[in-house]
Amino acid sequence: MAMATDAKSPGSPSFSLRRLWPRIGLTGLSALVLALLIALPILAVFVQSAGVSTELWGHMARTVLPGYVLNTLILLGIVGAVTLVTGVACAWTVTMHDFRGRGILQWVLLLPLAMPAYVLAYTYTDFLQFAGPLQSFLRATFGWRRGDYWFPEIHTAWGAGLVLSSVLYPYVYVLTRAAFLEQSVCVLEASRTLGCSAFGAFRRVALPLARPALVTGVGYALMETLADFGAVRYFGIDTFTVGIYRTWFALGDPAAAAQLAAVLLLVVLALVGLERLSRGRMRFHQTTGRYRALPAPRLSARGTVLAWIVCLTPVLFGFLLPGAVLVRMIPRGGTELTLARFTDLTVNTFILGASGALLVVVVALMVIHGVRHDRSGFAAGAARLASLGYATPGTVIAVGILITVGLTRDWTGWPMGAILGTTIAGILYGYLIRFFVVAYGPLESGFAKIGPNLEGAARSLGHTPLQVLRRVHLPLLRPSLLSAAMLVFVDITKELPATMILRPFNFDTLAIEAFRMASTERLDDAALPALVIVLVGLAPVIYLSRTIAASRPGHNR
Repeated sequence: MAMATDAKSPGSPSFSLRRLWPRIGLTGLSALVLALLIALPILAVFVQSAGVSTELWGHMARTVLPGYVLNTLILLGIVGAVTLVTGVACAWTVTMHDFRGRGILQWVLLLPLAMPAYVLAYTYTDFLQFAGPLQSFLRATFGWRRGDYWFPEIHTAWGAGLVLSSVLYPYVYVLTRAAFLEQSVCVLEASRTLGCSAFGAFRRVALPLARPALVTGVGYALMETLADFGAVRYFGIDTFTVGIYRTWFALGDPAAAAQLAAVLLLVVLALVGLERLSRGRMRFHQTTGRYRALPAPRLSARGTVLAWIVCLTPVLFGFLLPGAVLVRMIPRGGTELTLARFTDLTVNTFILGASGALLVVVVALMVIHGVRHDRSGFAAGAARLASLGYATPGTVIAVGILITVGLTRDWTGWPMGAILGTTIAGILYGYLIRFFVVAYGPLESGFAKIGPNLEGAARSLGHTPLQVLRRVHLPLLRPSLLSAAMLVFVDITKELPATMILRPFNFDTLAIEAFRMASTERLDDAALPALVIVLVGLAPVIYLSRTIAASRPGHNR
């Protein structure tokens, strides 16, 4: 009888669990557990940050913190403005206009996505330095000598911002072009009948409809800027990321570094909150489901030249010129990189990229599937928390994993260090945290395009949620799955700090080799591994462009 009384008691834990279970379910619980595992090292950073002394934090606030904040804000402002203007201009040009060579430019504009920012920093340093080809050409042409002319210095915050923008604008271009392709021609024609010019229809109709894609693309670019380490450190720009690395490894104060990382994460949360607040209750929807070919007026010869200039300029600075510099540097390199070591570096990079992409996509798929079946909201909240990993520097993620290993050993006695400490599993765990949102975004968009009636029909025939996922969702999600895997693969091949900290002994990748060479001023020796990183990322980038071109409903471009 006592057991029956306890079961009916409102304050009983078993009563609460039975009330909660129908709302969260097994799939929702699985998503909650996976999302919390992803967020665990990030939470560990906050736990570690609580141990910082007020005296040390006050000293940092008076000395180095203002510089970290100012430099980070300058970079965010430059990258946000340049990527927004460049990405939108290029997407509108190639989507809404017809001109010779448009098909080539549609995928060429994605090429900088394969170029790591730190590689761009090395190449532009070689190209723009006093002994580089550009200044040597100017001196030979005009007879100038040192001191006779002024030349801009790239190792500044503005230089770092432009370098980062050159490789990050494809995030805005990809999502904006996909949004333009999905828009109905009916709403654009309706705006023209109401007296809007072509630019007016773009400004008052197309841009508002594409605003979610714009915000997402710029958000990705800004989060990559916050997390960048290689380029800003090479340029000597003191940002939050460099400050965190320096405080942890140079000063030997994990608590203070964790406190800086916690402040960085709070800044990210504030930016996301401000964006949502700025939208208020505004909603932008299509009012028709009718789709046909988008109006693409044929440009004149002058317009074609202008379109090529608009689209080729970011490609020139983000891919063509750096690629040419890398090719020029390779013959000048030394012989330290043997064929056997180069093969090992390439194989290691490919193994980590393929394994990491598979892991991240599978986990993101399971989390999204669980969130869709969780009515409690716990899994969705945990997924939003896990998405913070993308804005977290790889250095902080690596240290967060090491903190988690230490805390687990201290609290439970379980030696997790054998699994996650400087092992391949630890690297893959770091990739899962860092790039979870890269796969989550495309898959979430893919799920949103699948009508609930399909799942309802499958459930009415007796299928379980996992069977529905396997037999209904996966075939329809194939383009989104491949796009997500390609994006994660490209990002992993370029990743540097987390791999450098968590890798096993004597396990190097192309990115680590390029950074090691460049950090010791052997830029010519860094050219070959850097160029291979770029080439490895080209095939996924080209595939991604083809996927976007075929994304318009009812139309296959």
